[in-house]
Amino acid sequence: MGCSSGGCGTEKNGIPAGCNSNGSCGTSSGCNKLTVFDWLGNMSLPDGQKHFDIVEVRFKNSRKEFFRNNNDVILHVGDIIAVEASPGHDIGTVSLTGELVKLQLKKKNINFDTAEIKKVYRKAKQSDIDKWKEAQSLEVDTMFRARTIALKLGLQMKLSDVEFQGDKSKAIFYYTADARVDFRELIKVLAEEFKVRVEMRQIGARQEASRLGGIGACGRELCCSSWLTDFRTVSTSAARYQQLSLNPLKLAGQCGKLKCCLNYELDSYVDALKEFPDMDGKKLLTKKGEAFLQKTDIFRKMMWFSYRHEPGVFIPLHIKTVHSILEANAKNELPDEIKSVLVSDAKLKPIEHNFENVVGQDSLTRFDKRPKPKGNLKPNKGTQGKQQQRPNPNQNAANKQNNVSSPKRHQNNNQSIKAQGSDNVDKPSNQPNRPGNYQRNKKFNKSQHDKRNSQKNEPPKTDV
Repeated sequence: MGCSSGGCGTEKNGIPAGCNSNGSCGTSSGCNKLTVFDWLGNMSLPDGQKHFDIVEVRFKNSRKEFFRNNNDVILHVGDIIAVEASPGHDIGTVSLTGELVKLQLKKKNINFDTAEIKKVYRKAKQSDIDKWKEAQSLEVDTMFRARTIALKLGLQMKLSDVEFQGDKSKAIFYYTADARVDFRELIKVLAEEFKVRVEMRQIGARQEASRLGGIGACGRELCCSSWLTDFRTVSTSAARYQQLSLNPLKLAGQCGKLKCCLNYELDSYVDALKEFPDMDGKKLLTKKGEAFLQKTDIFRKMMWFSYRHEPGVFIPLHIKTVHSILEANAKNELPDEIKSVLVSDAKLKPIEHNFENVVGQDSLTRFDKRPKPKGNLKPNKGTQGKQQQRPNPNQNAANKQNNVSSPKRHQNNNQSIKAQGSDNVDKPSNQPNRPGNYQRNKKFNKSQHDKRNSQKNEPPKTDV
């Protein structure tokens, strides 16, 4: 669905002019934050059923709210509408319509039959959009000015974002703080400074990162600002299950908390670890000595052990072998050594990693122009199938200058050619001078002629 806000313009020559709404355009193809694909949009409703009258509206950054369309206004994803606010009205972009909104309400535990939901007034007029953009242009300067005022008042808080209402009657200040902050004096100063109604809203570190956005360590946009809506708790046990080093610099995201992606593959690791034996305080007892666990490969189902007297020697064992040794130890049976029990591991071939530079992607000069190979190329038709060396154009240009500037040198070349016994050299010819034609002309190259004769040991042949 295209952008109905007119943000993505087109130039006269048909070249797209790009997004001119600075992130507030109404496209459904990924221009917005936290976009939702309406997989029910192309499905027709049963006969007699009306469209769901609640729509999802997105405001600045990741703030989304639900509004009821009591006036039966025809709305599509990307439409800019005026909705109810307190006080006045606000301007937002429709992000979702239809039956999928009902699923979103159930996901957020909102009873749309009994809950008080604000109304949709109308589609935004041009005057509403102009006033809305004017309010957006004041947000950056207002945020820096408000930070200066908070520092003068000595408040231990960080103002991270400011959002003006569409009618410029109210401004929401988002802040983060470690402890409780008394900002009553701050509200009075801000109201007098900016002549608007002030609302302070405290958010967490993860909500702050989702509103501001950024690029993560993986090189992609932050999950919280692109698609993630719920922030689940992440503990260090998730890193322990996945055998990750407990380094806070590597495990923490841009918000300073543990990365949300630590929970993505946690369930698969927990399921795989159910087959592993519990080695807490346990060791493998053999006649050779005690062996303790060194490391574990979860998805290959391998465990590496070492003897007390040989801690640098790692012995790989499959989990089936480890279970069998533990069962034998429970019966007070001691195998000779670990290596003699590796019969079941014979079928497990170790993974061989080939780190050779196959495609040359590690070379710093892979994009440099390579010189053309020197030597005999394809045979020319004029030489009757015999391979001839292609002349160098730079050398021919230099010879041309030498021939024009020094006529005496040209005469000496003619004498040396006659001395070699070539009878057809002095015969005139009307054919053009090309690599396969050795006719005599004023621009004849002596060095090439001598080289050809030395290769074939016979005078050159010409077509008369």
